[in-house]
This record gives sequence, C-alpha cells and structure tokens, in this order.
Amino acid sequence: MTTLSSTLVALIGRPNVGKSTLFNRMTRRRDALVDPTPGVTRDRHYARVSYEEHPFTLIDTGGIDDEDDTITNHIRNQALRAVDEADIILFLMDGRQGLTPSDQEIADILRRTEKKVFFIVNKIDSPQLEIELLSPFYELGVDTLWPLSGDHGYGFQTLMEGLTKDREQADVSDELPEGTMRLAFLGRPNVGKSSMVNAIIGQERMVVSDISGTTRDSVDTLLSQGKYNYLLIDTAGIRRKGKTKDKLEKFSILKALKAMGRCDIAVVLIDAEEGITEQDTKVIGYTQEQGRALIILINKWDLIEGDKKRQDWLMEEVRLATNFIPFAPVLRVSAKTGYGIKRVFPQIGKVYRQFHERFPTSSLNRLLEAAVAHHEPPMHRGRRLKLYYTAQIGTAPPSFAVIANAPKGIHFSYQRYLKNRFREGLGLDLVPVRLVFKERSGRKQK
Repeated sequence: MTTLSSTLVALIGRPNVGKSTLFNRMTRRRDALVDPTPGVTRDRHYARVSYEEHPFTLIDTGGIDDEDDTITNHIRNQALRAVDEADIILFLMDGRQGLTPSDQEIADILRRTEKKVFFIVNKIDSPQLEIELLSPFYELGVDTLWPLSGDHGYGFQTLMEGLTKDREQADVSDELPEGTMRLAFLGRPNVGKSSMVNAIIGQERMVVSDISGTTRDSVDTLLSQGKYNYLLIDTAGIRRKGKTKDKLEKFSILKALKAMGRCDIAVVLIDAEEGITEQDTKVIGYTQEQGRALIILINKWDLIEGDKKRQDWLMEEVRLATNFIPFAPVLRVSAKTGYGIKRVFPQIGKVYRQFHERFPTSSLNRLLEAAVAHHEPPMHRGRRLKLYYTAQIGTAPPSFAVIANAPKGIHFSYQRYLKNRFREGLGLDLVPVRLVFKERSGRKQK
C-alpha cells in the first residue's frame, strides 16, 4: 500500500527568536522541483520538507507576542492551538537574550502535552557560546536542549537527525483495505463539503463505517463498493486572511493540510452561485504545493441550472482562474439534488490510476530521447546542454529524475517543454507531474 506522510511540525516561540530563519533553512534543503506552480500564495508560512527521505509539513506559527513579559490569554490560545494540531513542536528560544518569563510559561504548556517537543536554544553558533549561553535554559528542567544557529547552521544537522529519527513513512491507517483511494474534501466555509460527502454516501448506497481520523474531532468515512474502497475525509473550511482572529489563516488550515498529507486526491469544492474566488485558487494552490491529485467540483449547480449565460460565464471564469492546473478535471454537481454525482467516481478511478502509475525505465529513456531529438536543449555558457537519461523516482504524483550535465542551466521554458512531453507520452493528462533535474554523479557543475 502507498505510504503517505501527514506529520505536522510546528515552529513556535516569541518574536525575533529566529523561527523564520530556521524555517527558511529547513525548506531550502528540499530538492528543487521543476515548474513551481503559478497561482500559489507566496506569503506562505508552511512548506513540505523532506530530510533523508522523511517528509513532513513545516508550519511557522508566527511570533507569540509578549506583553510586560507575560503571556496573554490570546497568546496562550495560539500556543495551545499549535500544540493541539501539530504532531511535533519545535520551541525556539533566544540564546543571546536568555530565558524569559514568557519562555517559561510556554514551556509549562508544552511539558503538559503528550506531543514530542524539541526545546531549541537559537543564536548559538559555536561550542564556546554553547557552554556560555546554554546554562540558564537548564532551569526549564527538560531532558534535552538543542543548541542551534539558524543563521549559520551550527547544530542544524543534529536537530534534523533528532527530528527524523525513528520516524518511518508509516501507513496512514493500517485498518484500511489495500488500495483504498483517499479523498480529502476541501474548500472555503459553506461551499457544501459535508453535504457533498453525505450526498455521495446516499447516492452510491455503499456500506458505510466510521473510522476515527488522525486529526482531532474529525471522522473519516470508509465507503466500499465491490472491489473498490474510498476513504472520504471531510475538512474544516479554509478561511481567507481577515476572516479569522489569528495572525494568518494557518490555524484554520492545519486540519486541511493534514488531510492533504493523508489523501491521494484533493476534491476542491467551488460555490456555483458565488463563482470562483481568490481564496478558491489559494486552496487549489495549497493542494499543488502538497503534490496532490486534484478534482474540482462546482457545487450548487442547481442554483444556476436554468441560466445558460451564467453557466457559460462561470465555466470560463473557472478555466481562466485555474489555467496553471489545466490537467485537473472540473465537474458540475449538486449535493442538494444529486446532479452529477454519479460522474464523480469514474473520474476518481482514472485520476487515482494515473497518480500511482509506474513506467519502465527503458520507455522513459526512449521518450526523453525523442523529446531531445524533436527539440534540442539550448546552449548554456557556450556549451550544449546534455540530458543523459531519466528514471522514475516516485509516484503520487508521478516523479522523474532527468540527469544532465548542467541542471541549473536548463531554462524554465525547456523544463516545461519536457514536462509536457512526459505528460503526453505517458498519458498523464489528469494529474500533476514532477521533474527533478540532477547532475551526473562524479562531475562538478560549471
């Protein structure tokens, strides 16, 4: 069975203790993937990270502000919510500033949780400073302190090894039947996610059982029909900024992020009456940052059923707003009337098969050779770029490595050309495709 990681790692701490610096250092260690998805929010405060083949989602929760060096109710609530939703907590403190009363209050909260907590003392960039600055923090009475310099990397590898130690890519649920297709229903509040799940259950007349989800207060629904099994994961509505009291919408999307990490296919609902909004495209962007397959459902179609002009306008608006993910199927449905729901499951099957498809290396290399023959790579710094061979390095989504003599010299337009050739040649017209360009081992890049 395919393994999916849904581990959430939350960075918490006071302002200016170095959370963003550590966030950036951790996320830079990811392999650079081709074609960063346009339309994805650029002020993101979370990212998918993989260290030594251990993937997780990193959340930067923003500074826990202090007032007169005491933690306020609002601040305490933020800390508690981060602790509650995350699987692992990285608690940063400022080694130069020393231990503060706010640090002690946050540490008290963390000591009462059953979550794994790393007590990190930042801004320590040498063994000498470690001896000099670490001692006040032993007052916290924790077993292990992690000295670190987010700026210079001191202690970083040790922290990452500790973070990923013994954390296997565990199966999301051992009790699921083999081959279960996992679907996360996502979208803004009140677009009809729960109604859609209920309508699907009623329409398909399937055997239903409830399975406790890995997220607090969520219930996943397992549906079985013949030899096919589906796990339906309902999620909270993803609100836009300004619609929540939190500094960012991060707390309202934590469950959705976790669901994305657990699912094969993200099913994003759009309200036909309201039309597609900027927040809808952000939700779609989140799914692509997580590398999920995607199906878009335009719900409440019954509300515009007799308005052909409105229907045409809406479909065109959706097409324009989602032009960065032209592969995603778009279906018109109504949870209220059941319209279009019968068409959803055949589409799920097609998308799922492509999402987990594997290809022989020989076929991939013939495809690469034909692509290069049709459109030769450009020159880079006075020499011709060479693409030696390719191989599939993963599924969900289908991912391929292309070995080249100068990977960094391959222009975005040529990367896009190759991706389109792979998509066409392999019949991957319904799912995201990833290419990673790597240098041939033993050669130095010029």
